[in-house]
Amino acid sequence: MRKFLVVLDDSRECLNAMRFAAMRAAKTGGGVTILSVIAPEEFNHWIGVGEVMREEARERIHAHFEVFAKWMRDRQNIDPDLVIREGEAVPEIVDYIASDPEIGVLVLGAGTDKKGPGPLVSQLSRASGSLPVPITIVPGDLSKERLEAIT
Repeated sequence: MRKFLVVLDDSRECLNAMRFAAMRAAKTGGGVTILSVIAPEEFNHWIGVGEVMREEARERIHAHFEVFAKWMRDRQNIDPDLVIREGEAVPEIVDYIASDPEIGVLVLGAGTDKKGPGPLVSQLSRASGSLPVPITIVPGDLSKERLEAIT
């Protein structure tokens, strides 16, 4: 089965990427894998404090995932997988894509502010020529109705 890989982070545009991935998966008979990467700098503290922060980050990711997963199950009949990795986001995303041959498309949400589309879109776009899958970049300000129309 072909899976859409979507990155879960704290950005607003992440929501449209999630919606797009679920809608496309539902219409094409695919699946969705949600990847969240915990940055290593979040844990540069004493060992005990770092472990508590790591566990809090995982709990926060699981809570966000459950919101998206419920919507995907209820509205799109898609039961997504969650993968949590620790490290730098771009290398972890690239490594995960290489490790799962079912990943067929990487879906990213583009930011809408004046700073540009966001660090993941910028960095992964530059590396797109060497990725083993295409990237779909979903504008962060598309309405739900427009997303439904194009998926």
